[in-house]
Amino acid sequence: MTKPMKIDFVSDVSCPWCVIGLKGLEQALDRVGDLVAANIHFQPFELNPDMPDEGQNLVEHITKKYGITAAQSAANRAAIVDRAAGLGFTMAMDDDRRIYNTFDAHRLLHWAGLEGKQRALKVVLFDAYFTLGKNPGDHATLLDAAEKAGLDRVAAQAVLESDRYGADVRKAERFWHDQGITGVPAVIINDRYLISGGQPPEAFEKALRSIAAEI
Repeated sequence: MTKPMKIDFVSDVSCPWCVIGLKGLEQALDRVGDLVAANIHFQPFELNPDMPDEGQNLVEHITKKYGITAAQSAANRAAIVDRAAGLGFTMAMDDDRRIYNTFDAHRLLHWAGLEGKQRALKVVLFDAYFTLGKNPGDHATLLDAAEKAGLDRVAAQAVLESDRYGADVRKAERFWHDQGITGVPAVIINDRYLISGGQPPEAFEKALRSIAAEI
């Protein structure tokens, strides 16, 4: 019997583990086949809500935020790149990369959800930032991403040039924070089951089968 599952995927478009987590979840869903009917909602989370528009160098940011050396940062990034490659995603995370503000990206993702194109935009934004090295806070980048995801460019521009959906994003961010979500990705199934982190497909598959057996 197919089990319907509401899946809230709490994440940021500048979070590499969120790419790994989404790839792992989607591959697990392919593996379980008709056992699960998933309805995925992408929920906002800003890793760096106070980041200025010009952003900050990735190495500088990571070493300061986590108290590690540049060498440790490079080793961590290499491991992430390898994990992503194993899931079919190309990351180009060199020392010159920057961290950017993602609030407008989340506003656009909220709108894309209303238009039925949220996953498509999420994937394009992941590609734009991690593979192509573009700024996910830049409006030109966001408009190109919206168009590539099948959204109307003029309508997307109207959203970005206003403050539309800003309050909705802030409300959702507060909600997930109040639920105890302090790191991403966080995958919440049927408002009850939490799977934390960029888990491999095998871990997601095991969790999905276990949950399906309970509902």
